[in-house]
Amino acid sequence: MGIEETLEYIHSVKWQGVKPGLERTRELLKAVGNPENSLKYVHIAGTNGKGSTAACIASVLQRAGYRTGLYTSPYIMSFNERMQVNGAFITDEELERFVGEVRPFADAMKDSPTEFELITVLALKYFLYHECDIVVLEVGMGGELDSTNVIGTPEVAVITSIGYDHVKELGPTIAHIAGAKSGIIKEGGDVAIYGGEREVEEVFERVSAQRGARLHRADFSRIKNQELSLSGNRFLLEPYGEITLPLLGVYQPKNAALAVTALEILQNKGYELSDRDIVSGLESVRWPGRFEVLGHEPVFILDGAHNPQGIEAAADSLRNHFGDRKVVFAVGVMADKDADSMFSHIVPLAEAFVAMKPDHIRAMDVKTLSEKLSGFGLSVESCDSVREGVALAVKIAGKSGIVCALGSLYFSGDIRDAYNEVIVNSL
Repeated sequence: MGIEETLEYIHSVKWQGVKPGLERTRELLKAVGNPENSLKYVHIAGTNGKGSTAACIASVLQRAGYRTGLYTSPYIMSFNERMQVNGAFITDEELERFVGEVRPFADAMKDSPTEFELITVLALKYFLYHECDIVVLEVGMGGELDSTNVIGTPEVAVITSIGYDHVKELGPTIAHIAGAKSGIIKEGGDVAIYGGEREVEEVFERVSAQRGARLHRADFSRIKNQELSLSGNRFLLEPYGEITLPLLGVYQPKNAALAVTALEILQNKGYELSDRDIVSGLESVRWPGRFEVLGHEPVFILDGAHNPQGIEAAADSLRNHFGDRKVVFAVGVMADKDADSMFSHIVPLAEAFVAMKPDHIRAMDVKTLSEKLSGFGLSVESCDSVREGVALAVKIAGKSGIVCALGSLYFSGDIRDAYNEVIVNSL
């Protein structure tokens, strides 16, 4: 198979849908030799900050000399981003090879795996092939019934900030959602948590006690003298000294502190991670699409916020950077999201909304999104394409204005492509 046929097979309609449970993943892994049993993991669940935290941990481990796998979703520009070894994406040739090896077994299954389950198996084979010392494994959705949870007790489980998302699948309350995420806590393991609401922490305390796991809370009081700029965050992190983190967003130092909590657990388990590894690893981390500045005339920010808590964090970052200046929001969202709750957080900052539809099967149509946004009493423009939406947002903002594109990680790559095209055509 060529790469186009390979990707067409991965994205085939027969794999579509969400089917909770680990049986299909386990069946397919057994058929291909159980690669998951020969690897070590940092397993990461949560509502917001999973990707940033994973990237921070992987960057430090790589800097310390460990061959490090990184599994994340969704991708921004290329499918190959989803599985990396030491920062290098899986090649087209490797992807073709591993799909070719897995395909006969997947096709033979009576209960077909979902797309995410298929990709997870491909990734685990890939990481074993490259003899990874450790794999930073990001949960797709939830935790307990997510296909990544087929692994045994990880070196450390990490649970990032918890908020309301995927309530249909995970449950209607914050405690239900925390309960689903706590599924990655394993017998006798270690878990590092972001913490938050007392109701959330009580769930993690109870599950950890039941499973004999050691619970470690990130200590955000270690963060001092935070300074924000459009090139990143600078802050003191005790006892490591000054950190220059090239991730924007007022919340990113907390994600970094949680990552360091997990890394310190690894140190205590014998991993050789020096203070310099931690500092330089954080300073060299890269994670696109999260409060990322694409340009300056106008300032154009791409953010992957896709739930109320994430949108609120993006709004806080906008206020910290720009004060009371108004923003043109270019937005798209999945149909299963609570758009009213999400966008209510940015209404006070909004000059106008530009609505568009991400190129995804679950995307909310533009008409529905525009109607929801119109209810806030602000100007709303509807666009049939992402390129048209980006061009219009840039035009409304003008060279001295601010544009922020958010609502879904699934259209971040299209936003980036459209922005580059719009700017090139304007020169």
